[in-house]
Amino acid sequence: MANKIFGYIRVSSKEQNEARQLKEMLELGIDQRDIFIDKESGKDFNRPKYQALKQCLREGDLLYVKSIDRFGRNSKEILREWQEITQEIKADIKVIDMPLLDTTQHKDTLGTFVSDLVLQVLSFVAERERENIRQRQAEGIAIAKTQGKHLGRPQINLQTLSKEQRQTLENNYQAWKNKEITGVRFAKMLTLKKNTFYKIMKEYEETLQG
Repeated sequence: MANKIFGYIRVSSKEQNEARQLKEMLELGIDQRDIFIDKESGKDFNRPKYQALKQCLREGDLLYVKSIDRFGRNSKEILREWQEITQEIKADIKVIDMPLLDTTQHKDTLGTFVSDLVLQVLSFVAERERENIRQRQAEGIAIAKTQGKHLGRPQINLQTLSKEQRQTLENNYQAWKNKEITGVRFAKMLTLKKNTFYKIMKEYEETLQG
């Protein structure tokens, strides 16, 4: 019987949702205060919650992780952290998605060998997937640049206004010029931010003059 049970969850960014992993951990009976959640890249283990978790782990404790790629994505560091937890701290680890990676079950020589082999393969796969993601992103950016696409937030200008926005602009431009409506109100009517509003008004006036 483990002294204390912990859970570790990682998602790659603040936009990603940890709810699925959290639900699974809670269903295992882990107390929510003993579940540590990082919203960080898996490229290394310099993550605040992971480091806090390691400070809490003691001999005989049990740590659950959903999958190896949630633990990390650098194969050498995954193996080093695994060994530190299981051999130096002497806590156990269970990987939910890979029952073979359960140090509470496979303590005989053959079981340990198989677990180590599986761990090395999966950590290598996790690292390769991270490299593939980076490569796909780089290739996507390179292709977009060759096609002249703007990367980042889409640029809003007079040409990109919707038909409704253009109609609102034309119908209310004179009222704005006559100070019958404020710039703030006009920008709101056009659903534009202040800086974008004044940029578009300048463009529009140039077309009237031109």
